[in-house]
Amino acid sequence: MTIDLTGRVAMVTGGGRGLGRAHVRALAARGAAVVINDLGVALDGTGKNPSPAEQLAEEIRQAGGRAVADGSDIATEAGGAVAVQRAVNEFGRIDILVNNAGILCDRSAHKMSIADAEAVLRVHLLGAFCTTLPAFARMRAQGYGRIVQTTSASGLFGNFGQANYGAAKTGLTGLTKVIAIEGQDKNVYCNAISPCATTRMTEAGFGDMARLFEPELVSPLVVYLTSETCRVTGEIFSVGGGQIARIFVGLTEGVFRKDRGLTPEEIDASLEAIMDPTDFSIPKTLEDEWVKMLRQHGLEPAATK
Repeated sequence: MTIDLTGRVAMVTGGGRGLGRAHVRALAARGAAVVINDLGVALDGTGKNPSPAEQLAEEIRQAGGRAVADGSDIATEAGGAVAVQRAVNEFGRIDILVNNAGILCDRSAHKMSIADAEAVLRVHLLGAFCTTLPAFARMRAQGYGRIVQTTSASGLFGNFGQANYGAAKTGLTGLTKVIAIEGQDKNVYCNAISPCATTRMTEAGFGDMARLFEPELVSPLVVYLTSETCRVTGEIFSVGGGQIARIFVGLTEGVFRKDRGLTPEEIDASLEAIMDPTDFSIPKTLEDEWVKMLRQHGLEPAATK
């Protein structure tokens, strides 16, 4: 079955260059009308250049598609609301939101300032809130929506010199999980991608391998996750270089003492069993972890009601 986005309206933040540009082109190629939100800032968030977003919008229009550039600052509540409203004003609705905008202020933690942390958290995490909340409200009301957040292996697995970036990106997974739970009964799905791609942020580190990780290899997953065909919500995917894999948080079986808690010494002696991933579960909600604990006490979930 061919995935067709004709009639759908999308907004991509940071859509003027890099991964965002690839996503915009892929969505437009499938028929979606696209709002290309991008301030055109430097990697550290300074400056402003509307040209990349405007040129991309013109390219799509010349090819017969529908697109507009938007220069709202999505790291503010007002800017996020204006960007979402732009989609409604231009195309009548908003069905798809791809939060891709971001900046870097890399420093090792002992040299990082609160200003470094705040700048990155504001764009990546608060910016995602500023667009997701107004878009989510509209999607729930219309009974349909697809949201994709952009997380990172830097937060999920860790990376030297990126405490601020990693914290922001991991925060996005929490936003993804909760929006997925709250939106599922209204046909609003929210997933996250952890991309590996050659962009302004990463090209220096890729070197000769840059050609293996073109941004265009990430965008097909974005198209799928933003389509009506998508059958998953609340998931996180590693994607790049031609591979797609699921990333998940698992809960080991661990150890249990019914009569009392474990002493610090018993924890040390049981550490291998606590850490052993052989037998694990994947909670879908906070309640799943709570149910596991209750059952260890011989209680069934109904006992919580």
